[in-house]
Amino acid sequence: MSKGRLIAVVGPSGVGKDSVMAGLVARRPKLHLVCRMITRPAHVGGEAFDAVSDQEFAQHVADQTFALHWQAHGLRYGIAAQQLACLSEGGDALVNLSRGVLKTADRQFDKMIVLSLTAPSSVLVARLQGRGRESAEQILARLARSVFGLPKGLRVLTVDKFPHLGPDDRNHIRCSLPRQYKPGNLVKPASIIFAHKAQSIKAERRYQRAQDWFQRG
Repeated sequence: MSKGRLIAVVGPSGVGKDSVMAGLVARRPKLHLVCRMITRPAHVGGEAFDAVSDQEFAQHVADQTFALHWQAHGLRYGIAAQQLACLSEGGDALVNLSRGVLKTADRQFDKMIVLSLTAPSSVLVARLQGRGRESAEQILARLARSVFGLPKGLRVLTVDKFPHLGPDDRNHIRCSLPRQYKPGNLVKPASIIFAHKAQSIKAERRYQRAQDWFQRG
């Protein structure tokens, strides 16, 4: 039984999980930020992670290196057991998890809590295109996964990262949807406007709300 809490951060691609996690760790230095192992080239940027080949990942699975591992977006992700060693000592660990592995994690870690980040689909498209890691087809696939819900029975705090998105925002960026994008129910306009200020002005409140919730246990 773990003494510390596993804080699982989840949300669709492009919602800004890395920035929220970095903010929480900056405000709570004792919070351990878990480094994931991913079958992704090291040069693509984004979060700090351990890059491995598919063959190396398969060997880690065979060696039972991982406390958790899963596959998504054509990649394989793993959390080495040693990354969570702080839990047995009463420390808290902050980790970016897939929604699909939450039930498994909840069975393994009795003090797991979930921080679920949300944002409008228009924002997700803009951010995914802006980071330049995915093709148009890959963006569409990630958007399709964004509508999946969370498993029932978990302790969840949901935070809307862009609560004041609206037509009156003057700080904005625009991006065009891929021509083949037609699902309508996810993103309606061809030109997407979102408030740049939403990331900065409301950031402190998001971090404080999450911290208060964690401290209440």
